[in-house]
Amino acid sequence: MRVHVRVRSQGGYTLVELLISTAIMLTVTGAIFSLMNPAQGSAQTQPEVAGMQQRMRVGQETLFKELMMAGAGPYQGASTGSLMNFFAPILPRRTGMVGADPTQGAGSFRSDAITLAYIPNTYSQTTISAPMPPNSAELKVNDQPNCPRGQQLCGFEAGMNVIIFDTAGFFDTFTVTQVQDAAGHLQHRGQNLNYEYAAGAQITQVVSNTYYLNRTTNKLMRYDGGDGAGNSDIALADDVVDLEFQYYGDPRPPLLPKPRPGIPNCLYDAGGNYVAGMATLTPEDGSLAKLTPAMLTDGPYCGGGSNQFDADLLRVRKVRVRLRVQAAMQSLRGTDPALFMRPGTSIGGERFVPDYRVVFEVSPRNLNLAR
Repeated sequence: MRVHVRVRSQGGYTLVELLISTAIMLTVTGAIFSLMNPAQGSAQTQPEVAGMQQRMRVGQETLFKELMMAGAGPYQGASTGSLMNFFAPILPRRTGMVGADPTQGAGSFRSDAITLAYIPNTYSQTTISAPMPPNSAELKVNDQPNCPRGQQLCGFEAGMNVIIFDTAGFFDTFTVTQVQDAAGHLQHRGQNLNYEYAAGAQITQVVSNTYYLNRTTNKLMRYDGGDGAGNSDIALADDVVDLEFQYYGDPRPPLLPKPRPGIPNCLYDAGGNYVAGMATLTPEDGSLAKLTPAMLTDGPYCGGGSNQFDADLLRVRKVRVRLRVQAAMQSLRGTDPALFMRPGTSIGGERFVPDYRVVFEVSPRNLNLAR
């Protein structure tokens, strides 16, 4: 008897079938990764975009608010009104006890730095009761009204930043170290005064800060004018790659500050005659004229010592600010100089975040009260 055994074929897949299946698998896998890759790029770029927006918002809001307050003056006593009536509250340079820029010449103008001064909402406003020589470390002041008995200088306290100024264009800032209510004295530290102030000069609490761009660290900085012992220089925003201030002002020559009779200053002689010889400018921006760096550094100079300033700064009525922020990651910055101030390594696609730029203008209300 013959037995037939049927053997199953063991030939398997052919080479052609394997190649076709491999090609199909690679196509499907590539399609899957092509869908995942943009998501990975977005996962990197979206947090960076949000961070750039936050840094830009911090820089813009800080500068806008400070510029709006610039020039706010005292509202008690004989000398009230905008600080522009007494001295220039906006200076295009760094001032203070550490790293101050020159007060005259081309070095006294920086496009990436601005110093702003204003009087906050404070009760600390009075006048000096006796002449103060430049080397005085103690100011004799008049009692403030409405203070409790035994606290005649109730608004002032140790550690407070104050400013003294008069009607001739001179001013000085310093820090109070001790308040002697009974004697009516304010002791202070810092450099000597730049001028011998007569009795009646105003003394009040002040806010004075310099905002500037540290181009080495790419940080927007604020400096409070101090001696550097504390946190005098504070970073406000990282990865700021450009900052520029432009100034626009009244075409007419300034008429203030006007000193009392017998005292000359940068605008008037001792007889009260206007001698500044400043020209009337041609408006270029509506009713305002652009104030170039050359105009703001050629004199005549008002004030004294380390607080001198060009008389054309008394014209300032508007400031234009340009601010630019970059992505922190170099891999998200491309190579096009029109889009990136500091190019990176990105070749485009989803991993591509151009610099953010904003331009805004501020007309400080305290500099435009008479317009």
